[in-house]
Amino acid sequence: MLTRSELRGVVVAVVTPFKEDGKLEVESLKRIIKYLLEKRVHGIMTTGGNGEGAHLLREERKAVTQIVVEVVKGQIPVIAGTAACSTMETILLTGDAAEVGADAAIVTPPFYFVLQDNSLYEHYKRLAASVNLPLIVYNNPFYTGNNLRPELISRLADIDGIIGLKQSNADFGQLVEVIRLAGDKISILTGIDSQFYPSLCVGSKGVFSTAACVVPQQMVDLLIAFERGNHQVASALQMKLQSLNRFFEYDPGYVSPCKEALTMLGLSAGPVREPLPRLTEKQRAQIRQVLCDLGLLNKQIL
Repeated sequence: MLTRSELRGVVVAVVTPFKEDGKLEVESLKRIIKYLLEKRVHGIMTTGGNGEGAHLLREERKAVTQIVVEVVKGQIPVIAGTAACSTMETILLTGDAAEVGADAAIVTPPFYFVLQDNSLYEHYKRLAASVNLPLIVYNNPFYTGNNLRPELISRLADIDGIIGLKQSNADFGQLVEVIRLAGDKISILTGIDSQFYPSLCVGSKGVFSTAACVVPQQMVDLLIAFERGNHQVASALQMKLQSLNRFFEYDPGYVSPCKEALTMLGLSAGPVREPLPRLTEKQRAQIRQVLCDLGLLNKQIL
């Protein structure tokens, strides 16, 4: 099982490949995981937002995590996204993840209903008491409608079994405050690719990254440069990658751009699951151009 000290570095929020008929594309998923392992990323997150977890059936979530666990073979941690609207369903999904060998679960607050702090606290407290798997809190208020304030995260960090935080609140000041309040209790990582280098500078332990699904080597290189004290290189890499990061943080949403970019690189990820939008030809051309500018594609294919 994953420990607080082991939760660090570049953790990839991996896509879930589909066939055109909407079924899981198992071989494509295996190829993508092997590619990420070759680039020496530090962890794999399955069935999160980029993995279209909210659009997967329960048995599909379990199957995806099991496949990834089998390919990874213990080389790096596998962290399963197990969030749901209710505490009961979250417990069931987290139990599934434990059953197939995940090293930890990552859980957003319940979505749809707006909840008070006490309800959010009790949700995580009951979950931690009900499952035998380390938990990572995932604060993503833009998508869930429930922001975990720094003071609440500090309370959650005292619950046995909670080892970390993925902070995807766009307010960078809240990340700084969370690190101040809870950085000595849990491992705190940003979930926003454009904040990767700045977050390291204020004490985060790494990033849960959509971009690393497409550019794992560059994200790992950024971390290495930072750890060696070469801030000029790390900062320059951050700015260089921003041309790609913007597709993963703004319109038309990050899943389609990530899947399209992977497919362009020869790692077919298939379509998104409805009702997520596919890209327009103009958007595809823009992504191709960025991949060319980053030296990942030959300009002659345009």
